[in-house]
Amino acid sequence: MSFSEALRETNADDWDAAKNHRFVDEIFAGAVPEAVMRRYLVQDYQFVDRFVALLGTAIATADRFEARVRFTQFAAMITSDENTYFLRAFDALGVPEAERHAPAITTATAGLQALMQEAAASRDYANALAVLTVAEWLYLDWADRPSAALPPSFVHAEWITLHNNDGFRSFVTWLRGELDRVGAASDPRRRESAADFFSRAVVFERAFFDHIYA
Repeated sequence: MSFSEALRETNADDWDAAKNHRFVDEIFAGAVPEAVMRRYLVQDYQFVDRFVALLGTAIATADRFEARVRFTQFAAMITSDENTYFLRAFDALGVPEAERHAPAITTATAGLQALMQEAAASRDYANALAVLTVAEWLYLDWADRPSAALPPSFVHAEWITLHNNDGFRSFVTWLRGELDRVGAASDPRRRESAADFFSRAVVFERAFFDHIYA
């Protein structure tokens, strides 16, 4: 079992709860209540800045030029295609400017923001990889339902297709391989640190899905 597979297995309960969450079933059915989808996207948008900063840490601490290139390309997608989706969805849902950029931050959102900042501040490539792998692999895992029809609203459909297209799938496969490679080359202390970041990221991701219905 690879390092990434072992980490997911260790956190299977929270991982599966997020993957099979009510939110996932409802977004594929196009049935997420508008207030819930609005709350979800507004809170999720608050991660973009910290997430891009974490990608910057991965670029700065990677041990291979090829990895820097891959993360740079992914950062360009986040700040273009994904950012544009958020803005269009906010327009469709009638989200005012103040709520887009300065909403009341929930506990779950604050926890994930702090974890991303902590991983970035560690200046350790393995820690950055662990958090990034959870953020992207878990989303691919729930979004990758090849036989499922897309819902009619772009607000639902494009959030799915942003996380299950071939380019994203290829990036997640590479990201897992990078975590496996770095984990195999690391000493036990460094692997334990990366595993801790991975576990906390999974817990927060599940909590984030849960709290939008609260």
